[in-house]
Amino acid sequence: MSKIDELITELCPDGVEYRKLGDISRILRGKRLTKIQLQEDGKYPVFHGGLSPIGFFNENNRKADCVMVINVGASAGTVGYSDCDFWSSDGCYCLARSNCLNQKFLYVALKSQEYSIQSRVRHAGIPTLDAAVLEGIEIPVPPIEVQREIVRILDAFTDLTADLTAELSCRRQQYAYYRDRLLSRESLEVLDGKPVEMKRLDEISISIKAGGDVPDDTVKGQTEPTDTHPYPVFSNGSNDKALYGYCSKYSIEKESVTISARGSIGFHSVRKPYFTPVVRLITVTPDVETITSAYLDLALTQTSINGDKGGIPQLTIPKVKGIEIPVPSLETQRKVVDILDRFDALTTSLTDGIPAEIEARKAQNAYYRDRLLDFPRKSGDAS
Repeated sequence: MSKIDELITELCPDGVEYRKLGDISRILRGKRLTKIQLQEDGKYPVFHGGLSPIGFFNENNRKADCVMVINVGASAGTVGYSDCDFWSSDGCYCLARSNCLNQKFLYVALKSQEYSIQSRVRHAGIPTLDAAVLEGIEIPVPPIEVQREIVRILDAFTDLTADLTAELSCRRQQYAYYRDRLLSRESLEVLDGKPVEMKRLDEISISIKAGGDVPDDTVKGQTEPTDTHPYPVFSNGSNDKALYGYCSKYSIEKESVTISARGSIGFHSVRKPYFTPVVRLITVTPDVETITSAYLDLALTQTSINGDKGGIPQLTIPKVKGIEIPVPSLETQRKVVDILDRFDALTTSLTDGIPAEIEARKAQNAYYRDRLLDFPRKSGDAS
């Protein structure tokens, strides 16, 4: 029998009482600060419509070990916890301490109902969470000793996740460090055994051109190829946002590197053959006898790709053509790509390595949280 089972058997053998939050705690409303009052070097974070501080202030109106619930904006209904003193603006409810509640337990109990809370946010105009919604939330209230043991168990999962996240950050820093070292001209010359030339992109590409209009038959939002629309259409943006849809024709038939010319200017990625780039993208198709797409993509991380100023910032074809990168032999390029691919797999793989372990731990935390909060109701509790 676990310690928590022993405590439940000893302290609440006939079940646990469930109570409405409004009966055991008070909803504390914050006080808005104007932008001019916020200070970059203030001592205390200021929370308003999200769990990231909007700024800092030299006074606080809430003490550490406090549960908050965002009540306005896109994050309305999000449950948070602060382990330091802070300033609560009027977009952030806080929950008053209660003799029958451990604050961290209260956070866990509300976090388990976060989806339900968010589903009750009013969306007429600015999303808003009414205090009455929180007051009506029903949570289990076991003895304090049981609450503390639950918090201890879940904190252990949280600490492990934090350790893994810190490890992942270190791995990414290591990757960036070794990538930069490997792609330096000096290192490439050592690997190549001879001087490495700097070449412009228009010297090592068979074409550099801007994307065109979206094809008429494009199915916007389509995420997988079909028999009638097998070719992806790419726009600007990071990889998870660049896929615009699919169409029946393609304009690029060779593996290439696309570079965002608007918005996320300079973002680049390798694209497999047979795709269509649209406006806001510049496509660089490398000369395969000189350079590989994978190496070109890596080499571009070492350059500063900025758009022309004046009006809407944008990247132009002349500027892309003039970008210079070191170009070693194809054998050295493939060696560099292979080394960095294997290192990158550790940090970015969705099915292996540290990121997958972090996701597993988060899921485990949520699973045990819900299990630990699933108390039998106290006999006679009609709630």
